[in-house]
Amino acid sequence: MSLSAQALPVGFSLGSVVCWGTSDFLGGYASRNANSVLVTAITNCSGLLGILTVASLSGSPTPALTSIAWALAGGACGGSALALFYRALASGNMGSTAPVAAILAAAIPAVFGMSTQGLPGTEEIAGFVLAAIGICLISRSDQGGAPKGMKLAIIAGIGFAGFYIFAKQAGTGSALWLAASSRLAALVATATWTLATKSFHPADPPSLWWGAVAGLIDVSGSVLFFRALQTGRMDATVVLSSLYPVVTVLLARIVLKEHFTHWKTAGILAALAAVPLIAS
Repeated sequence: MSLSAQALPVGFSLGSVVCWGTSDFLGGYASRNANSVLVTAITNCSGLLGILTVASLSGSPTPALTSIAWALAGGACGGSALALFYRALASGNMGSTAPVAAILAAAIPAVFGMSTQGLPGTEEIAGFVLAAIGICLISRSDQGGAPKGMKLAIIAGIGFAGFYIFAKQAGTGSALWLAASSRLAALVATATWTLATKSFHPADPPSLWWGAVAGLIDVSGSVLFFRALQTGRMDATVVLSSLYPVVTVLLARIVLKEHFTHWKTAGILAALAAVPLIAS
């Protein structure tokens, strides 16, 4: 694979890191003063409206029904996981709960990708290990026992893993329409959950607006992730994209003044060092 061909999926993956890390911070922040299920439904609604507008204006052809079905399955899985994840971020320490979800979300699809596409090169495997170490260090807690919200983060991580695997099965259709299909299923899942559980309160208006902004950023990350899957290996794409907690942790430190330990600094450095190895 040429250098330019390698750079393309890496660029898409890192773009999804920035988008997802930012949207997770905004979604978790919004969920502190509003019901997390309601915030997630609004996030999915704004994301769906945004991506439908862009996809329609782009003139991209709609994918095959099979591809849309896989994207819908991924959206339903990922949308439900996102609601749990926002609740975990709101109830626990963002700097600890976000990386745990990312570890599971990366490990399960990476193993799946290796089983279907074969083992990657030695340098890529070293990058995977370094990335895992980085995420583990970022998630290290200075408190005794598991931080509050950790169980929800674990369940969310498994749900995100399902989204990654289903997204890969969606194939090479228009990333815009695949992201729109995924977001539609996510909206149906979270809206149903919101209505069934009557999760309308608390509902602080500014928080709901932040949730809407998070949705637009999150769906942008989904488009970039679909393109990364379509142009590169699944294991490399998933591991790189799962470095988004670095962004979440940095924003939590800058905006919320959350405690930033030496372990988190080492974890971020390890994650950054993993990128060129995975891209090699």
